[in-house]
Amino acid sequence: MGTKREPTARQMRLAVELRRLREAAGLSSREAAAMLGVNSVQISQIESGTSGVSEQRLRRMAANYACLDQELVEALAAIASERTQGWWEEYRGRLPTSFLDLSELEYYAAHRWDVDFLLVPGLLQTEDWARALFSSRVPELPEEELELRVAHRMQRRTILERAPAVPYEAVIHEAALRMMVGSRAASRAQLTRVLELSEAEHITVRVIPFDLEHFADLGAAMVYAGGAVPKLDTVVRDGPHGTGFIDSEAQLGVFRAHFRRVEAVSLDPDRSRDFIHRLAKEL
Repeated sequence: MGTKREPTARQMRLAVELRRLREAAGLSSREAAAMLGVNSVQISQIESGTSGVSEQRLRRMAANYACLDQELVEALAAIASERTQGWWEEYRGRLPTSFLDLSELEYYAAHRWDVDFLLVPGLLQTEDWARALFSSRVPELPEEELELRVAHRMQRRTILERAPAVPYEAVIHEAALRMMVGSRAASRAQLTRVLELSEAEHITVRVIPFDLEHFADLGAAMVYAGGAVPKLDTVVRDGPHGTGFIDSEAQLGVFRAHFRRVEAVSLDPDRSRDFIHRLAKEL
């Protein structure tokens, strides 16, 4: 018998939102199950992501929970009805699950915001720069996994190139732009790549310079993926113990405020392009 695959972050988000709707309605698992005509075990399995839910059943659950947010219901129904597997599935079992969950999240994102202080955001990286970055990892990666990580990172960039492309905004600290990853030529090519991408209508790049006064909010580094509705937004943060996916409404509000703050203090897009151009000329 095959082993059941672990639910993806997107499937888990669907499960979490259904639990939140039930709890907001003040219903126990047993009461929700009785209204749906199933046993409480099935409700628990749906809310833990170990069992899928059909679009029809999801709509019945939302009605039973008296959810009046129709936009949220439609967004959840769209997730429930998804059946196609994304390109990232070819990496399952070959790369960490968090890599695949991030690919899935940004593939379905309505918009993307990145804030980085030490590295050029992944979606803007060149192949040589990404390879040099992964090569510096300790302990050293096996050659096969290193190349898989590079290939995966390059494939993620399709969200910026497809039609329609995902609106994308990056706020990058000068430290990340000056970080010499790999050779001088690779770093120069990386800055050139950022400049080229910043010319696209759907891409905005802003820079936080070293000489900005009264700013040291390194804790604002993040990936922010907008959902079909704001309640389905997600923040992704890397930490010493792995990648975390944040989706509570209170925390999302904090990170939206963080982003607006760093956006407000950064250079505007035109001045940012001039700034990056000067850095590239220095290399």
